[in-house]
Amino acid sequence: MADFAVINPATGETVKEYPTISDGDLNAAVGAAYDSWKQWIPTTTVSERAALIRRVGELHGERREELAKIIVREMGKPMEQALGEVDFSQAIYDYYADNAEQLLADEPITLLDGEGSAIIRRSPYGVLLGIMPWNFPYYQVARFAGPNLIIGNTILLKHAPQCPESALAIAQIYADAGFPDGAYNNIFAVPEQIESVIADPRVRGVSLTGSERAGAAVAQLAGKYLKKVVLELGGSDPFILLSTDDLDATVEAAVAARLDNTGQSCNAAKRFIVIDELYDAFLEKFTAAMTAVQPGDPTSSESPIGPLSSSIATERLDQQVQSAIGQGARVVGRAGERQGNFYPPTVLAEITPDNPVYQEELFGPVAQVYRVSSEDEAIRIANDTRFGLGSYLFTTDQEQAERVADRIEAGMVYVNIVGADGAELPFGGVKASGFGRELGRYGADEFVNKKLIRVG
Repeated sequence: MADFAVINPATGETVKEYPTISDGDLNAAVGAAYDSWKQWIPTTTVSERAALIRRVGELHGERREELAKIIVREMGKPMEQALGEVDFSQAIYDYYADNAEQLLADEPITLLDGEGSAIIRRSPYGVLLGIMPWNFPYYQVARFAGPNLIIGNTILLKHAPQCPESALAIAQIYADAGFPDGAYNNIFAVPEQIESVIADPRVRGVSLTGSERAGAAVAQLAGKYLKKVVLELGGSDPFILLSTDDLDATVEAAVAARLDNTGQSCNAAKRFIVIDELYDAFLEKFTAAMTAVQPGDPTSSESPIGPLSSSIATERLDQQVQSAIGQGARVVGRAGERQGNFYPPTVLAEITPDNPVYQEELFGPVAQVYRVSSEDEAIRIANDTRFGLGSYLFTTDQEQAERVADRIEAGMVYVNIVGADGAELPFGGVKASGFGRELGRYGADEFVNKKLIRVG
C-alpha cells in the first residue's frame, strides 16, 4: 500500500493512492519556498498578501460542497460537520485578511529615559514546515498557513497520509487564488524525509498538530537544529459540573462536547467530573443521550457521527476500552456493537487512578464519568493528567467559575459553553498538550521576528 492513500473508513475501499515525494523533489520544494521568501515576499505588501488570503477563503466558500465530500470519504467526517469545517476555515482566512494590518502594525515602546523612540516591528520569520493531522484537514491548514503567508513566511505543508486528496485540493486553491510557485508547497513526505527538512538551514520553523509521540520527535529534531517550534498535541479535557439550573441543557452540551467529529478532537470533552449531588441524575441522562446516538453513513446529512477515521484508530480505541474494562471500569451504557469502523458511543464509570485509561486519551465516542465530593476534588482530578489542552466548567456561581478557572491547568477554559472556538480566540495547551498558540493575535505572533528598532 502507498504511504499516501484515500481509504474510505466507512467502506474500507481504497479510493486512490498517491506517490511519496522523491528526495530530489523535496529538496526542490524547500528551494522554491526559500526563493519565494527571498524574492517574492519583499515585493509585496501585507495588504496585497491579505487580499490573496481573502481569495483563498472565498474559494473555500465557492467549493465547499466539493471540499466537504473529499473529507467525508477520506476520514469519515459526517457531511454537515464537513461543511461546517469548510465554513470555519473560510472564517479564519477572512479574520486574518480583515485584521492583518492591525496585527502586524509597529508597536511603540515607551522609553524610561524619554529620549528618542523605540518600536517593535513584526517581520517575516522565513520558510516554515507545517505537519498537519487528519481530523480537521482544512481547518488545521487555515490556522497555520493563513496568518503566516500574510506575515510573509512561506509554507511547506505535510499533511496526514490518509488525507492526500484534501491536501491537493487546498494546494490548488492557493494556486488559483494567485499565490506564486514556492509560496505554498504541498509535500507528500514520510517521517524519514522530514528530518532532512527540519535540518535544512533554509527552513526556520516547524508547526505540528498531532500525537504526543510525533510532537516529542519533532521537538527533539527542532531542538537539535535550533528551530522555532509550535506543538498542538493531544488532550484529555475535563468537563467539570459543579452546579446547573438546567441539567437537560448541560447534558446536551456534554454530549455535543464529547461527540464532535465522532469524538476525534484533541479538545473534545473526554472526562466528565460531576459533583456528588448531581452525579446520579447526570449519569443517567448523559448515558441515555450518548447511547441514543447511532453512527451512520457520513455522506448523509442526518448522521450525527460517522465511522472512526481508520481501522488502526478503531482497533486502538477498542483495545483501550477493553483494557479499561479488564482493569475494573464499568460500562454504564453502550450504543450497540461495533460494526467495522463504526464505533458505538460508550460511557465508562468507576475508573480508578490505577486503571491505565485514567491517564490515556480516548480518541473516539467514549466518555469517562467521575464522581467528586467537592470543588477541590474536582480540580484535583481535572489536573491529574499529563495533558493540558482545553477544559469545560459548568457552574451557576460566578465567583466559583473564576476561582476554578484560575486553578485548572490548561491552555483554554470554557465556562458554561461548548463549541465556542473562534478565529479570534487563541488555541493551544500546556504540559504534554504542547506549547505555542494558533489563531487570533497570539497565533499570528508565533512565527514573526519581533525586531526592536531604537532611534536616539
